[in-house]
Amino acid sequence: MPVIPPNKPYRIGRSRTGLGLFATKPIKKGTKIIRYVGRLLDCTKEKDDAVENKYLFQITSRWTIDGSMRSNIARYINHSCKPNAESDVRKIKRRVDIRAIKDIAPGEEINYDYGTEYFKEYLKPIGCKCDSCEKKRKKLRAAAREEKKHSRGSAENNAGPKPGRRRLNGHKANSAAPKKSKTLSTAKGGRSKRFS
Repeated sequence: MPVIPPNKPYRIGRSRTGLGLFATKPIKKGTKIIRYVGRLLDCTKEKDDAVENKYLFQITSRWTIDGSMRSNIARYINHSCKPNAESDVRKIKRRVDIRAIKDIAPGEEINYDYGTEYFKEYLKPIGCKCDSCEKKRKKLRAAAREEKKHSRGSAENNAGPKPGRRRLNGHKANSAAPKKSKTLSTAKGGRSKRFS
């Protein structure tokens, strides 16, 4: 794992999707967090255009950054559909900086939107695991459970009386035999007490 200088406001840590980048200090909205670095690929050259990995960051139709090297700490930033950072692409300088678009608290994961193409190719087939999508799925599962519970309850109500029980004018028939009275005698043959 790459060494991060102590003055940097982030650390690499375990996240839901693997490794992620987490804030260690408060990061204010608009602050540049980190630069996305790597070998610059010229896509007009066949050799560079043939490079395939998940860490390619396209700057223009011609230039792409290959951020697969481990020293590129920005590669640990995960995708989110509701991000707290964004990529600031400077086409002329062929440079990409990641900056905060919200205040980020210590311990919070830093994330940005990877874009539509990446989402369709890599994330959609396995399902997005970002916090906002997980919350949506959790709500949908809870709603489905509630609906199932509700439909099961209404199905039981619509099924009518259970076998063996009769209903008379909407009231349950009392099919039990009348209670027998119990007699309790005293030990010395005295009077008996009657309970009903």
